[in-house]
Amino acid sequence: MKQVIQNFKTGDLYIDEVPVPAITDRMVLVENKFSLISSGTERGTVKVAKANLIGKAKQRPDLVAQVLQNMKKEGIKATLDKVRTKLDSLKALGYSTSGVIKASLDSNSIFKPGDRVACAGQDYASHSEFVGVPQNLVAKIPDNVSFEEASYTTLGAIALQGVRQAEPRLGDKVCVIGLGLLGQITVQLLKANGCRVFGVDLSPKLVEISKGSGADEALLRGDENLLTATDNFTNGHGFDSVIITAATSSNDPIELSAIISRKKGKVIVVGAVKMDIPRDPDFYRKELELKMSCSYGPGRYDVNYEENGNDYPLAYVRYTEQRNMEAFLDLVSQGVIRLNDLTTHVFDISEAEKAYEIVMGTNPEPHIGILLSYPDSSEGKDSTSVPLSRNKPLGALNVGFIGAGSFAQSYLIPHVKSWGEASLDTVVTTKGISAKNVASKFLFNNASTSSADVLNNDGINTVFIATPHNSHAKYVVECLEAGKNVFVEKPLAMNTEELIKVKSAYETNQGLLMVGFNRRFSPLASRIKAEFENNGEPKVINIRINAGFIPKEHWTQNPELGGGRVIGEMCHFIDLFQFFVDAKPVKVYAECIKTNNTQITPEDNISVVVSFGDGSIGNLLYLGNGDKSMPKELVEVFSGGKIGRIFDFRNGSIHKNNKEIKLKESGKGHRQEVMAFLASLKDNGKEPIPFESIYNTTLVTFKILDSLVTGLPQTIN
Repeated sequence: MKQVIQNFKTGDLYIDEVPVPAITDRMVLVENKFSLISSGTERGTVKVAKANLIGKAKQRPDLVAQVLQNMKKEGIKATLDKVRTKLDSLKALGYSTSGVIKASLDSNSIFKPGDRVACAGQDYASHSEFVGVPQNLVAKIPDNVSFEEASYTTLGAIALQGVRQAEPRLGDKVCVIGLGLLGQITVQLLKANGCRVFGVDLSPKLVEISKGSGADEALLRGDENLLTATDNFTNGHGFDSVIITAATSSNDPIELSAIISRKKGKVIVVGAVKMDIPRDPDFYRKELELKMSCSYGPGRYDVNYEENGNDYPLAYVRYTEQRNMEAFLDLVSQGVIRLNDLTTHVFDISEAEKAYEIVMGTNPEPHIGILLSYPDSSEGKDSTSVPLSRNKPLGALNVGFIGAGSFAQSYLIPHVKSWGEASLDTVVTTKGISAKNVASKFLFNNASTSSADVLNNDGINTVFIATPHNSHAKYVVECLEAGKNVFVEKPLAMNTEELIKVKSAYETNQGLLMVGFNRRFSPLASRIKAEFENNGEPKVINIRINAGFIPKEHWTQNPELGGGRVIGEMCHFIDLFQFFVDAKPVKVYAECIKTNNTQITPEDNISVVVSFGDGSIGNLLYLGNGDKSMPKELVEVFSGGKIGRIFDFRNGSIHKNNKEIKLKESGKGHRQEVMAFLASLKDNGKEPIPFESIYNTTLVTFKILDSLVTGLPQTIN
């Protein structure tokens, strides 16, 4: 399918062929008919991408701060690798489309193939022939509303949410500052609400158009009679509310809104404007109320609502994102909102670059609403795979990747490629643009959005799985049953039932199975293990992890998706215990903090004791309530009159004979684990980590949770 793409590193904007997106539960697949270019928002996005590295840094100082913090934690090289991966990416543009449902996995059985719908969401409702959209960001189109009109729905919902924040009453006098597309729709919504509307903008053309949209009066910002006109319009009282829909780095809209508001009036910020709030005289003396309007309504930025498809009860949250979309479409259906007059340009998707030349001002034309249209039929446009034919199979090891996020691009794919004796055949991600980007960057033969293109490909004998945690076990079983070797990122499974299925598939098939427990392959871990080899004594191992806080809405904390940090992260350190002691875990006991703070996940602050069959003990202290200025990982091994220590896997020490031996080797073992896995395949050698150890590590994480629930030690059978 065709999609508008921008290379975030170079700023180049173009149309390319990418695979059709895959959908998961609570999503729908839509064939687009029209999409709306949001000039203000997309102009800013494209501008950031076109800026050089310094320019990008100036416009996103928040990300610069993250990079500096990451350097302290992981070092310069690892951080720069991450930054390069992020920069060298392709970005989807657009967030407001209309089309026809081709497939639906929505949980409420509301949407059916053939339904006409409007779609919303950055990275979902993109400028492409097909889009995969979560169910709560989709609304059915009334029969008398055209696809062209429906493509405005997301902008309409944003405008509607701004009006709702103003809470206008019949007869209220409202000023709209900024009369672009968002402002024009806001004017119409206010008129539908029985308000008297005054518009302000820098453009004479937009001022004139706003009168056609229903503004009772509108003037240029630079008009010397503006303040006199607003005084006369409000009978000297000032506006009941001012809605700012402008997009500018200037503080003028905020300052103007305060001047023209009545005492105890409201200022609603919808557009991206500078917000240096002048306290005196107006905001303070008039006791003005300043309110932000968050995009298209309640649910925005809530993963549980947008991505997981969980709705808010209508009785308690009357207008959500989706219900704002539905309300706007209903207003269009009634003829209250008129959109056709706002459409100034329509381009076929193949000519999208011309549209952006207008938006960016390289080929300026007067414009408001610019639509992209999509052909009704195009041979092969619904394909889930796009061949690139960049790399010739080597025959011995032909590799497929299912999942290729930033972790896989930083720590897995480059090491497979650098090994030099494996062919990168097919990469699969849910979004076609991501698959195409990874395939092009690392020279895969094919980019795909369907795992079947890997599972059913007899030429692929080795699969790396780097998908969200809840799909790991499923893909492991399918790959093993298809006769393929498997490297899966941790965790292996999310529950005992999945673990049993993996065990059965492993025992009945011939494929080699590896889990990404990388720390045991680090140079420091290997060096310290060698120091304690064959001493015949039990070991005491202390591991302290200053993991840092992760909010509950993060996907890793979702029990259904990420499984939480016990299953998803602590497995690393249970495996490291086993690596050092070379014995089976036999018992585990865990305690976590107790707190009434609902923002904190108690299990993220936990003390775990694991007993092993040889008498060794592993103490794990995993903490999410610390400070990032302190190093993240500390490992200590005590046995036979010696101590081995690892500091953040960047350096370490061995203490023996009353002397300290400093170790300067660094790295967490990502490269070494991939090399060990590939080498074992090439030489038909034994698995780098015995399956029994992998199984026991996974089982221990489940028993940790059982111990927290029961308050009792758990036996590992």
